Amino acid sequence: MTLIDEFLNYLRFERHFSPHTAKCYAADLHQFVEFLGGGTGSQFPTASAVTGRPPGGGTAVAAPPRAHVDAREVLKGVQTEDVRRFLAFLTDREYSKSTTARKLATLRSFYKFCLKRSYVPANPLAAIRTPKQEKRLPKFLEESEVRKLLETPDVSSLLGARDRAMLETMYSTGVRVSELVDLNIEDVDTTNECLHIHGKGKKERLTPISPTALAWIKHYMDMRRADPRAASFDQKPVFVNKHGKRLSTRSVRRKLDKYLSICGLDPAISPHTLRHSFATHMLNRGADLRAVQELLGHQSLSTTQIYTHVTTNRMKQAYDSAHPRA
Repeated sequence: MTLIDEFLNYLRFERHFSPHTAKCYAADLHQFVEFLGGGTGSQFPTASAVTGRPPGGGTAVAAPPRAHVDAREVLKGVQTEDVRRFLAFLTDREYSKSTTARKLATLRSFYKFCLKRSYVPANPLAAIRTPKQEKRLPKFLEESEVRKLLETPDVSSLLGARDRAMLETMYSTGVRVSELVDLNIEDVDTTNECLHIHGKGKKERLTPISPTALAWIKHYMDMRRADPRAASFDQKPVFVNKHGKRLSTRSVRRKLDKYLSICGLDPAISPHTLRHSFATHMLNRGADLRAVQELLGHQSLSTTQIYTHVTTNRMKQAYDSAHPRA
């Protein structure tokens, strides 16, 4: 097992990172190794070049570096100046500040791990500052646009009913798309009108769901049970594909793209935009910031605070109604 493999297993099985996140960390580390080994950049692997087993078992194995690069010795011998040269390289290649910050976060996490295991005498990133990020406001849909999107699927078909239930659930609860596809039937509490969410880092939470979204889930499940192939479908997940297997995050994105095209909304909208829309609309209608933090499953309030920058309508109304000179 390589040093990178060992780190990936630490992320997966001790820190409970998702397989996708572990792949991205591996790709960043391989790029760093290639850079230190004199790579030109054209051979740098991407996340798709990294292999991994499904959650719950096996080893999170990274693709090996090029044969002439001794990754373990290269990584253990890194100095602060090597990291600075890498950052300069990324700047020359016009990587965005957010991508550079992510790669730097990968290296920070990796060398904290190495220091903890006594693989290195000191952390070479201790004196490195993260580049200042541009504050990018989250994109969100207007309430009328959300209604237009939700009403687009043809609910007379099984897959259309599934898609309506799926979109309603995302907007009603603000769940991440990964949390949506991980939902099991036992996670839907119709009595208390809430969902049991399996969040990032194995964190679990209960989140309310609207009666409307629950009604669409029930409509979809009724149609699914009536389908002649129902017995062959996976019985655990809420949302399944046309073959009866658990739906993937990529499939959710494809379905959303289809409905955006049909109803004429911005094709750049992603499943995460519905999460942004949920948070923005909640705050616009007077929800408490900490309550929205809990609903979104954010560990830090600062992550949720970005939505306060887009709730300008509510703030302007409050100003107009309260200020004597308004």
